[in-house]
Amino acid sequence: MQRRALAARATAALLGLSVGAAVAQTYPDRPIRMIVPYATGGGTDTVTRIVMKKLSEQLGQPIIVENKPGAGGALA
Repeated sequence: MQRRALAARATAALLGLSVGAAVAQTYPDRPIRMIVPYATGGGTDTVTRIVMKKLSEQLGQPIIVENKPGAGGALA
């Protein structure tokens, strides 16, 4: 029984340390890259850019949309 109690306390202590480290970080801390596997100017590209603009405003970080068409989307 003492082993379980000790293991539970150790686990709780480790979880407490990891949560503190996660709270200290800010995410995202650099621009976000959104890769689109279709050509520029298409319907998917247009919708992606509209959605990413709104998401960028909410996150407060720039979102860069990159188009990488070709090879059936395997390049992206």
